[in-house]
Amino acid sequence: MKPISLIINILATLIFVNFDRTLIHQIMSKKALYLLGIALVIILGTILYIKFCCNCDTAQPNAAVEKVPPTAIKNDNFVPFIINGSGFEFRTNYNFKFLKNNPAAIQPISDSISIGIEKLKTFLVSNPKQKVTITGYATSDETNTTKFENLGLARANDVKNYFVSKGLASSQLDTKGEIINSWKTNADTLIGPVEYELETIDTTSAPTDDWAALKEKINTNPLIFHFNTNKSNFNLNEEEQQKVTDIVKYLKNVKNTSVLVVGHSDNVGNRDLNIELSQKRADFSKNYLIKNGIEASRIATESKGPDEPIGDNATTEGKASNRRTVVTIK
Repeated sequence: MKPISLIINILATLIFVNFDRTLIHQIMSKKALYLLGIALVIILGTILYIKFCCNCDTAQPNAAVEKVPPTAIKNDNFVPFIINGSGFEFRTNYNFKFLKNNPAAIQPISDSISIGIEKLKTFLVSNPKQKVTITGYATSDETNTTKFENLGLARANDVKNYFVSKGLASSQLDTKGEIINSWKTNADTLIGPVEYELETIDTTSAPTDDWAALKEKINTNPLIFHFNTNKSNFNLNEEEQQKVTDIVKYLKNVKNTSVLVVGHSDNVGNRDLNIELSQKRADFSKNYLIKNGIEASRIATESKGPDEPIGDNATTEGKASNRRTVVTIK
């Protein structure tokens, strides 16, 4: 039975059941009528409360509102720093950053990266047969103003130098560079255009006595490119061509070795200009070696300018002998 009907029935019972005429006459005195009026007000108020306010604080389900589970927000504005390999794994969302057209990483470097490099150093010390190949990337619309073959290689070498500054062995770090169409950027900043490959060093082609003898032969009587004044071109004779062949042969069979090309000049003109000219000669010689099958990442260049003459700059013959690049095995 509903509460309203129950109250009405009780009220009717109180008023009309078992009351005889004499009792009703007594109740209907002025005082009784006053009390009865109060009771009726209370009962009426209760009825109205039950009807209109009893469920006013109860939340009603809204069938029209569909509950949608929360979804994770994907953040694509980073390229993680990852080094994975046999027995080693490190990852952080922070990474090296490079300004467009710039070979040097933006400073300062995140502490998270430094932690990873420290862990990598510990791993490589314990695993001397492991090495890391650092591949740097540059986009095809960037300008390379470095001495390296491409901007990606320059960035890889910058990262390598940072690793070395943190105590990693240079012999366990190789570099490569690649040009690609695009990379993740934020305004004019490339985010993490460097990748890392951890692998075992190939020791199957370690130097033997024969290869050691060939290296000594190359360095004792090195390949020398001679240049005319202010010019960077040359034609090799048969002996020089054989020296190039020996260098290519050595590098193909002996891993983890490289070539050093040092440029020199005579003392004619400004020293700074001669330093610059010597570097151009070294780069020209490097490009020649690349065309003959030597990887660019295995060729280093230096410029000595007029500082290390082998001939007398007071004579024409001496000046000609000083305008040279010398190629040796490091």
